[in-house]
Amino acid sequence: MIKKITIVFLFLLLIACNEHKLSSSFDLEINNTTLIDEKGNQLNGLYDVFLKKGKIAVITETDSAPTNRADTLIDGTDKFLLLGFWDNHTHFRGGPDLIDQNEVFLEQFLHYGITTVRDAGGDLTPQINEWNAQSSKGTILAPTIYTSGPKLDGKNARWQGSLEVNSILEIENALDSLQRLNVDCVKLYDSTISGDMYLAILRQAEQRNMITSGHMPFTVTLDEAIDAGLDNIEHLYYVLKGCSSREREITEDIKSGSLDFWGSMSQLIDSYDEETAQKTFSKLKKANVYVTPTLHIGSILSYLDEIDHSSDTYLDLLQPEFIATYEGRIRSALNASDEAKSNRKELQQFFIKLTRSLDDAGVKLLAGSDSGAYNSYIYPGPSLHGELEELVKAGIPPSKALSAMYRGAAFLKKDGYQLKVDGKANLVLLNQNPLKDVKATRDINVVIKDGIVILKN
Repeated sequence: MIKKITIVFLFLLLIACNEHKLSSSFDLEINNTTLIDEKGNQLNGLYDVFLKKGKIAVITETDSAPTNRADTLIDGTDKFLLLGFWDNHTHFRGGPDLIDQNEVFLEQFLHYGITTVRDAGGDLTPQINEWNAQSSKGTILAPTIYTSGPKLDGKNARWQGSLEVNSILEIENALDSLQRLNVDCVKLYDSTISGDMYLAILRQAEQRNMITSGHMPFTVTLDEAIDAGLDNIEHLYYVLKGCSSREREITEDIKSGSLDFWGSMSQLIDSYDEETAQKTFSKLKKANVYVTPTLHIGSILSYLDEIDHSSDTYLDLLQPEFIATYEGRIRSALNASDEAKSNRKELQQFFIKLTRSLDDAGVKLLAGSDSGAYNSYIYPGPSLHGELEELVKAGIPPSKALSAMYRGAAFLKKDGYQLKVDGKANLVLLNQNPLKDVKATRDINVVIKDGIVILKN
């Protein structure tokens, strides 16, 4: 009898606490809406979502509580509420002269529903830290920016601002400097770095519990990079290499100089082996290595010789100095031989199939645009939506394409990015269901950042 009374008492207490919680004042309510969570699952029924102090305070079924208990009410009828979008591969770069232009992109990301981005290496880290500080204080509107800081590469590196390393001591100093900058991950690049230095960076970063991401010099094998501790592979060239039955032979040819990076692509495609590929996929999955395919940029750059972007409306937002950074890739694409143009398109089609294979094998994908200076016509904001559409074209369901955005939180080990109570109030309300057509992610009704409505169409 005492046990039954205790259970009843606890049940009544739970109801009382819930009623007290619902009767309190909230900053904002979105009512009568459909929820799609960070795993791409649509929840049954309709819900009211209450926000307070930048967090999700209450989620309740619409019929279970009255409405209008918040300072601001948003009607979610026939709409779909999701977490704010993530772009898991962007670049803030171009030096001091392009700071103002990069600042314009902060608003553009938000305009396209993107409330969180990962800066995958650039030369504006102090400015990024300042933007994050200002955003936290509410003095500017900006997405949360997680950054790798400057890239790590070899001597005479391709990208301005890279930390150049050529010895163990230089690696230690470079990682020390990144930790002083309080970066969220380490970005490795492959323009001039040696295989030995690359693997040494991975091992040292692993010892320091630093998250690693990047390209991979073709002087190492994919297995070596995974074993050394690489956490995320940017782009698919390096996965393709690990799927070749001739990977070690091609690696040795690269080391000897008898073969270069681009020259190896056709050989890697020709030697793609399904058994080798499945072993590689299994190893990636077991080691919890993420892959960021960046299909959208591949599609844009592969067809620069066929598609004219000179009338793109987004260009009106760009300074002439920024547009000038596009010229190198455009010139290279237009001046390439017919064979090279054809090979680039063939490689892109192969990458589309490879992305589907990775997903089928359970490898964790991240959706990222690779937007920023020097990446021609890969515009900050809309390019993430282009990436989602490319993932779906590859045969990946819209639900999994959406989860590839939000998976960035797990990769960076950041808490609070779940559509649940106490989650961050970074939200997007869509007019259409993106699970039926992923292009619906572009049809935005409301964007909320840290509990504040920053866009309402």
